[in-house]
Amino acid sequence: MKRVVVPLHRAAHGRTGDKGNRSNISVIAWDPRLWDVLVEQVTEAAVARQFAHRHPSRVQRFLLPQLQAINFVLDDVLDGGVNDALNLDSHGKALAFLLLDLDVVVPEGLCVHLRGSDAD
Repeated sequence: MKRVVVPLHRAAHGRTGDKGNRSNISVIAWDPRLWDVLVEQVTEAAVARQFAHRHPSRVQRFLLPQLQAINFVLDDVLDGGVNDALNLDSHGKALAFLLLDLDVVVPEGLCVHLRGSDAD
């Protein structure tokens, strides 16, 4: 079966929160049929690679199958947290966009369930 490489944002959307120096990023499938792709490819190791430049001390993954969602907790990625960080995004709200830029491989038969286009 032919497979297509797309950015994760075509298969899922995300939400981000923070507590101290910890970022909490949820990835939610646009369609339940894309859930298995997310579980297989959006792993702790893949997320750690995507955020390597932020030097997370730990990446944890929590599966929420009834919601077709994955919650990631990344420790030590907010430059010390809201009160200590000098960056423009001290809450880390833009980190979901960084994760959604991760490439995933989708079977061609599931491409009809993707959102947007490659130009997005």
